[in-house]
Amino acid sequence: MGTVHEHFESFPFDAPPRVFERREELLLAEPLMPPDGRKRWRDHPEIQVVHFPPDYVHQPFAHPRGVYESDFMRLEWQTMNNRQPFYHRNCDVDEMSYQVTGVRSLMTDLGSVDLVPGDFSRLPVGVAHDNFGREDIHILFYVPAPVAEAHPHYRTSEFVVPPFEGWEPVVTNELITECLAGPGHDVVMAPIDELTLLEHAKSESERLRIAKPADTPGTTWLYTSSHVFIGRTFAEASDGRVYRRIRNADEVQYQISGRRTLVTQRGTVTLEPGDFVRIPVGIAFTGIHHEPSAHLTVVSARELPQVAETTRTAERLPAAEIERLR
Repeated sequence: MGTVHEHFESFPFDAPPRVFERREELLLAEPLMPPDGRKRWRDHPEIQVVHFPPDYVHQPFAHPRGVYESDFMRLEWQTMNNRQPFYHRNCDVDEMSYQVTGVRSLMTDLGSVDLVPGDFSRLPVGVAHDNFGREDIHILFYVPAPVAEAHPHYRTSEFVVPPFEGWEPVVTNELITECLAGPGHDVVMAPIDELTLLEHAKSESERLRIAKPADTPGTTWLYTSSHVFIGRTFAEASDGRVYRRIRNADEVQYQISGRRTLVTQRGTVTLEPGDFVRIPVGIAFTGIHHEPSAHLTVVSARELPQVAETTRTAERLPAAEIERLR
């Protein structure tokens, strides 16, 4: 019988986890039927995977696509090979991003910066911004302010005019949004002079700070708030003999690189770059991979339901099959 260990964790991870020894075949098994035959549990769906291609595919400009959303956080996937048709200013949320591929010029009233694969950025609440993507894919996180930056930056935005080659100043629209900045949260849209907006950066000392964590084993937290942590997790390999269970938070993962088998009490599935997955609160899970693997890790102390269409579903495997994967 295989013995594994479970780390029983509590958000915001400010104390060591409790560690339990488990028999894996029981941890992953179906419930035992009570002697009286009465079922005292609900049937829950298996783990769902949402996939977006990690390589740029040409398509007309479209608004970001929601992946997970609640009243307390929104996570979106976006691709573009053109310019966003307006500036945007959030009234209530900080807006973080992760650059998957391509180059994206982020133009703001705190300066402009070109984002390249692996870059993380945070737009503080109230900062006007526009994007110009070149074969770009990025992931967006909208979290109620304030959000703290938990990792050192390696470069910053600067006052740059023109912000990209071929730029010409125009009068365009500025969209002001409230709440989580999603559909139906617009407050007002009105024309602005783009050059005047960008030149405002000359009078500001604050700049956007761009982070890119190294391949350090474990999870590197980039951004933290009262109920959301956003980070990047890396491991050279894992035999999956240590399970995690977060008693008070959902965990969303996005596979950046490598192939990884996610093993949970709600099924097992192999994750490839471009895959999103949500592990609900209280579910034990681990990962098995023989080559380096990196993924985004988003922990939410509030339920974060999936709003995108499911691409595929995990399947339950017996512990003996999990052992063969090792």
